[in-house]
Amino acid sequence: QVQLVESGGGLVQPEGSLRLSCVASRVTLPIYYMGWYRQAPGKQRELVAEIFSGGSTNYRDSVKGRFTISRDNAKNTVHLQMNNLKPEDTAVYYCKVESGPYVSWGQGTQVTVSS
Repeated sequence: QVQLVESGGGLVQPEGSLRLSCVASRVTLPIYYMGWYRQAPGKQRELVAEIFSGGSTNYRDSVKGRFTISRDNAKNTVHLQMNNLKPEDTAVYYCKVESGPYVSWGQGTQVTVSS
């Protein structure tokens, strides 16, 4: 079973930046999907950004132009560069990986945008 460890969350002021990272271990099958999701208090978990094995990406409209997802296949790592952060970006951010028939989620990392 793939294990995921996220890092990079924290408290940042509006218009600030953070870079989230997610490292996958115990990988025995090719990873064809890596994504970042978030869940704010009282709301459903939602897709933020995703990247496929061929390199294609997809973003939710509210983060386009501000967030960038990237992956390092050699290190089984996915990053989320978040710029111009807004208070509405505050949430717990989760990494999701699909490898073969398996779907794995990280434990989540808190991102708080506040002055």
